[in-house]
Amino acid sequence: MTFTAQQIADFLQGEVVGNKDIVVSELSKIEEGRPGTLTFLSNPKYTHFIYTTQADIVLVDRTFVPEQPISATLIKVESAYQSLAKLLTLVDSMKPKKTGVHATAVVSESATVGENVYIGAYAFVGNNVKIGNNVKIYPHVFLDDSVVVGDDSVVYAHVSVYENCEIGKRCVIHAGAVLGADGFGFAPDEQGHYHKIPQIGNVKLEDDVEVGANTTIDCATMGSTLIHRGVKIDNLIQIAHNVEIGEDTALAAQTGVAGSTKIGKRCVLAGQVGVAGHLNIADGSIFGAQTGVSSHIKEAGQIWQGYPAMPVATFLRLSVIQKQLPDLQRKIYDLERQIEAMKTK
Repeated sequence: MTFTAQQIADFLQGEVVGNKDIVVSELSKIEEGRPGTLTFLSNPKYTHFIYTTQADIVLVDRTFVPEQPISATLIKVESAYQSLAKLLTLVDSMKPKKTGVHATAVVSESATVGENVYIGAYAFVGNNVKIGNNVKIYPHVFLDDSVVVGDDSVVYAHVSVYENCEIGKRCVIHAGAVLGADGFGFAPDEQGHYHKIPQIGNVKLEDDVEVGANTTIDCATMGSTLIHRGVKIDNLIQIAHNVEIGEDTALAAQTGVAGSTKIGKRCVLAGQVGVAGHLNIADGSIFGAQTGVSSHIKEAGQIWQGYPAMPVATFLRLSVIQKQLPDLQRKIYDLERQIEAMKTK
């Protein structure tokens, strides 16, 4: 499907600068732009590419002012990045829709399946499962007994959802994720032998949650491991039993959150952040990559970095000092030798 610059601008409520009739049919990265494609510029680090890109149309912020001639047609919008997201959503909506139940899928007679549902090859839908309207269940998905999947949700291949877990509306669960596996609960006896503590809770995802590939969210020991509305969870993340994650919080890859921790709303956890158990994290907290959180975070809206987690300004000062430690060590040794020499005189 092809679109002119003017059609795209009308859809995005933008302004065309250049040839309004030029046609594109694909998207490309700005550094790899090709004729017939549309790209975007939102990160200033990539600004130099706009002067050499071969893409025919470039989305830019309204505030962008070129420093030299540009061959591409520009579409100025309020936010190039958000406008790209709208375009991608439009393109995705035009893909052929999968519907129907594959002949090899196993669907319990007691399951409730909504309208316009797709269930792929070798998927398993257990007893008393409830699947809403417009849901897509891809091949080899396992939905255990009494699972609930809300309207317009997508569950990709090889996802396993244990019994009684609930997935809200418009959720996306990527391939290989596991929802509701047992939490890590064991009790040692007098001899030091571990005995398993039954995990009888579940996992609840509210609406508009996304869970990345091969992420695991453990069921609660009792009650629910609760992921609130709009949470975005990247690939390869471990969420332990009885964790609660607040609305619109984002967690990047390889983050781990230990049991019974409560993370507030609109927090950001960058890659490989580790959060200890039984902690409370204030709303709006931001943790840089590889931060180790071992105590409560009580101040809302602060940025943290390092281990143990400290205010980012403190971390940056310590990083500068750390680089100077070898020189400081040599100076201390020199001073010690001078002092010893003075003592022997």
